[in-house]
Amino acid sequence: MSTLENKLFDIVVQKTGLERDRLSRDASIKDLEISSLDFVEIVFAVEEEFDIEVPYNANTMDSDFNTLGDIVDAVQAEVAKQQG
Repeated sequence: MSTLENKLFDIVVQKTGLERDRLSRDASIKDLEISSLDFVEIVFAVEEEFDIEVPYNANTMDSDFNTLGDIVDAVQAEVAKQQG
């Protein structure tokens, strides 16, 4: 597991109170029952932690991010762009 993935999962645990052992790249956001409010807080925390802007639209959350792996991939892509 990458450092970025570990940090992201730490943020998810902090914002949702979920048990860390429930989190994996394949874990479905819907199955984890992450509320839309918690998801927005996760996005804000991730943006602050990595100094990036996550390509996220609250109106299309379900289609953009289905799993935690989708979030990790999006964050990795944004961090890579920033490092250019």
